Amino acid sequence: MKRTAFFISDGTGITAETLGQSLLAQFEAISFTKLTRPYIDSVDKARAMVQQINHAAEKDGARPIIFDTVVNQEIRDVLAQSEGFMIDIFSTFLAPLEAELSEHSSYSVGKSHSIASNSNYMERIEAVNFALDNDDGARTHYYDKADLILVGVSRCGKTPTCLYMAMQFGIRAANYPLTEEDMERLQLPAALKPYKHKLFGLTIDPDRLTAIRHERKPNSRYASYAQCEFEVREVENLFRREGLPFINSTHFSVEEISAKILVEKGVERRLK
Repeated sequence: MKRTAFFISDGTGITAETLGQSLLAQFEAISFTKLTRPYIDSVDKARAMVQQINHAAEKDGARPIIFDTVVNQEIRDVLAQSEGFMIDIFSTFLAPLEAELSEHSSYSVGKSHSIASNSNYMERIEAVNFALDNDDGARTHYYDKADLILVGVSRCGKTPTCLYMAMQFGIRAANYPLTEEDMERLQLPAALKPYKHKLFGLTIDPDRLTAIRHERKPNSRYASYAQCEFEVREVENLFRREGLPFINSTHFSVEEISAKILVEKGVERRLK
């Protein structure tokens, strides 16, 4: 079965998309065509949106699912004329909250993702810069300012995990790739020893690592299964010997990996 789902907003669309995606993920038997439509902030744009929704309904032979965070009632009234099934995310949750808090909400466009309302916006930007500046062991003299330092073999997912934690939570995460030379010494590199309490290991299945490295350097020793299996085995032994927490990244998304790391290390997410 195939259905179309629209995430419609008069702002960035991030809230509608995030919650909508989470809800649709519960229906594994249905294949969804997912379309995000941000900044639907005028009646004319809403009318054009109705045409898209109706076209999808005709093509699928079923009503599209619409997750919306549109604040303007006039725009919502236009969208309601479409052949889609609308789920108003704000009204679903804001009405009970208003009752509980005895306070009317502001119903302002883009409040959750604006710079003005997010006191941690600059902190998140600085965390991203920190992750980029301290990627792949390029610099180690700023590790005293890091919240976390991810360690593992090359191409096991350290960089995207660091960037995700920075962008999403304002976490200052550095990463250090363990090399074959480090493995031969059977101990942590000297640059990492003072910060052992900040370390968290990432590992990966050797066959998956081989596939990833082959895309970067095909037919190289670096990408060979024997080399990948050796590195993964030795790094996991190092993690166990040093008592470092670690996670296998093979079957987890970057969101799941990040959440598990933050819980394990007890690092607070900087969300306000």
